[in-house]
Amino acid sequence: MIALLHTSPVHVPVFDALRDRDHPGVQLLHIVRVDLLDRAVKEGPDAAAPALVEALTEAVGQGATSVLCTCSTLGAVAEASAAAVGVPVVRVDRPMAAAAARMPRVTVVAALASTVEPTVALIQEEARALSEGRGGRDPDVRAVVVEGAWERFLDGDREGYLDSVAAAVDALGDADADGDVVVLAQASMADAGGRVRMAVPVLSSPRSGLRGAVEAARAHRGSST
Repeated sequence: MIALLHTSPVHVPVFDALRDRDHPGVQLLHIVRVDLLDRAVKEGPDAAAPALVEALTEAVGQGATSVLCTCSTLGAVAEASAAAVGVPVVRVDRPMAAAAARMPRVTVVAALASTVEPTVALIQEEARALSEGRGGRDPDVRAVVVEGAWERFLDGDREGYLDSVAAAVDALGDADADGDVVVLAQASMADAGGRVRMAVPVLSSPRSGLRGAVEAARAHRGSST
């Protein structure tokens, strides 16, 4: 069983569909905690840590052998809780960040400002890991927050949300045609990638993140037998 920690219920059907497509037979336990993101935005991600650990510990008690945190704002805090909860904790955007870190120039597109710093830091971390022993390099990472997008998301205007994200990405392409890769910082933005017209690759996190959590659960189960 894989526990998924969400800060919005919209993620539940998305990850169920990905499970059915890529990992049939894997059991998912969805935990929806909107309050954790609210607290992180108001007080900082660390303020949500105690309640986050409590929720994940309960999930492990129900049989979860790995956890996937689908909230980019809380990703680092979730990963840091792994020792406390006793199973691997995967942040949904780490596999995406690892792929983006192979490029010299990355544009992070976010709908929520609190997502920018942890996403940029993660890409830089992955880039440093890739460059160890080769002199190291700092990727050229810039970030854009899509004005008004998060308000559309909160209002339940999914189409308007995705269209605004896609339009922002296309505007980047018009202004900087030689950009290497665009990273959609939040899992909820994934479907905007299919609406983008620009030629630069656009990366999203749900599919690769779920795959990482499945692999982590299998590795943990193997090490426990």
